[in-house]
Amino acid sequence: MSEIIHGIDRRPLTTGKSLFDYADDVSVAVPQSCGRSGRCRECVVEVRQGGDQLSARTEAEEYLPDDFRLACQAEIESAEGDVEFAIIRRRMHILEEAGEPITEVDPVVSINEHAVHYDGVALDLRREHVLGLAVDVGTTTVVFRLIDLSDGHVVSGGAFENPQRFGGSDVMSRIGYERQHPGTLRKALRRALNAGLKEIYAELGIDRHEVYEAMVVANSTMRDLFFDIDVKPIGEMPYKSLTELAVLRGEAESTWVTKRAYELGIFIHPQARVVGAPLIASHVGGDVAADLVATDFGSAPGSSLLIDIGTNTEIVATDGERIVAASSPAGPAFEGGMLRFGMAGADGAIEAVHISDDEFVFQVIGGYEPEGICGSGLVDIIAELRRVEWMSPEGRFADGRDDYTIAPSRGITFSRADASQLAQAKASNASGQRILLRALGLNAQDVDHVYLAGGFANAIDIENAIDIGFLAQVQPENVERVGNAALRGAAMLLLSRRRREALSDIIGRIEHMELETEPDFFELFVDGCLFHPIPTAA
Repeated sequence: MSEIIHGIDRRPLTTGKSLFDYADDVSVAVPQSCGRSGRCRECVVEVRQGGDQLSARTEAEEYLPDDFRLACQAEIESAEGDVEFAIIRRRMHILEEAGEPITEVDPVVSINEHAVHYDGVALDLRREHVLGLAVDVGTTTVVFRLIDLSDGHVVSGGAFENPQRFGGSDVMSRIGYERQHPGTLRKALRRALNAGLKEIYAELGIDRHEVYEAMVVANSTMRDLFFDIDVKPIGEMPYKSLTELAVLRGEAESTWVTKRAYELGIFIHPQARVVGAPLIASHVGGDVAADLVATDFGSAPGSSLLIDIGTNTEIVATDGERIVAASSPAGPAFEGGMLRFGMAGADGAIEAVHISDDEFVFQVIGGYEPEGICGSGLVDIIAELRRVEWMSPEGRFADGRDDYTIAPSRGITFSRADASQLAQAKASNASGQRILLRALGLNAQDVDHVYLAGGFANAIDIENAIDIGFLAQVQPENVERVGNAALRGAAMLLLSRRRREALSDIIGRIEHMELETEPDFFELFVDGCLFHPIPTAA
């Protein structure tokens, strides 16, 4: 009998039923706010198998690529064969921000016995709560925190898979999609964020008018999409935001962005300011700027290296005086993109793997049945295959085989094609680290402080990452996992006027490097594709 499949749930196919109906059958929540009429465009699902068995696309779905449909519009038309689909806006495993509670509280929003002020100007009558919103918009994941501006404590928060995935898994794809469908990606993210906020408001009895400022950190493309700024220049030489170009022309003093909430449709006080953290340069964006704040980068004596691993990996290095930064276009492979069983760090993701007695032993986020493999699990698989010599440094599998079965009961495999995708993503990271350290005359083993941030920073095995050439050969004891440093930095900026000024100062000192312009970049990239430790000398 043909089946409809979502995760581990299977149901017999019935013609005329929509994918939304099947989601109801297995108690999977699908976002929607239009009564399933197709008007809200929120119920986007990814059709992984059997797309030709569904009804023809409706006018409401014309903006979606081939593998994506609206659950309320896609109906079973043929019961011959299986159909598999997945909800895009999955709840993500929240990566907590590291560090002590934030004690420096001097926000731009202030209160007296009668009113709430923004930068000294009255904004509203005093209410029960005075809150702010910190948001980290990643290419794959969006995380937010609602924060009390009077004392800095976190009131609530959430995380979800970035619903813009239908526009592509990397920033260049989304830039191209935005040119064809202006505003669609921004609206998708706005709806998802507002849905998350409304849930919290309802649960805690909070009035949206009590949220007076939002601090948004993101890479350059995600930030400009959020603020409805044309992203076309970021996708073309010299790969810079309109805000950065304005600074270079002397038309603006900084790349900070500020709009009112009603202009962006964010569900907070309509007159609240929504602030976008400044960019460092080119694709090194506001999320890395927030990392600098969270780690107090450069304040500790000696040399430091910050690596924020994501779809684009950003690297910042200092020898104690000079500061250099670069972006490595790693692509989405280590965040689950472009791999048959890859997935982001959500419930059901295999996050740790070990080979014991010729079998794969794994750990799954949330304790669920495995649905796929996230970044930390992929690093472990590669390291384990190399350790037991089931894979060569070039990515060839033993005995000429094409794949290994990781979870037999679920049919989850790791293939040579997967290894090839990861090799290219890893090579980009490795090249960036080597070039920046070389520019400062630093040997990786002598770096005093290494800050590791990003989506799987808390789960990645450091020694495995070094063994396969994902991380430079730094001293493992010098590595500090800083969790979601971008989100913590966003909260610190939200709560401190001084930190905003200090961030602007340090950005002015950073030298941006274009990796591809290095004469030996290609040779470094090719070497980085090998699954072996990164050479300590360039």
